[in-house]
Amino acid sequence: MKFTYPARTLGALAILAGCATPALAYTGENLSGGAKINLEAARNIALKAQPGKIADEELEKEAGGSGLRYSFDIKSGAKTHEVGVDAVTGAVLENSVEGANPD
Repeated sequence: MKFTYPARTLGALAILAGCATPALAYTGENLSGGAKINLEAARNIALKAQPGKIADEELEKEAGGSGLRYSFDIKSGAKTHEVGVDAVTGAVLENSVEGANPD
């Protein structure tokens, strides 16, 4: 027995499938208009400074550098490093091991 579905049922299923996939976004995306370095370039800079796996990423306003930075939590072995990359210049502003109470 072969099942056939009306076109509108298939269309509704396609819409639902599209809604089920999460949008790939990072915290602070609304600040990206002020960044000269894009997220992908900042990731590469951060991983060059601290190899590992990115566990979290955000774009934030913070003192130091241009005042706008990408912040990455990078898992490297048993430790998590916080790496900050200036969103305007691409300079590494921070590369430190997170303590017991990360922010």
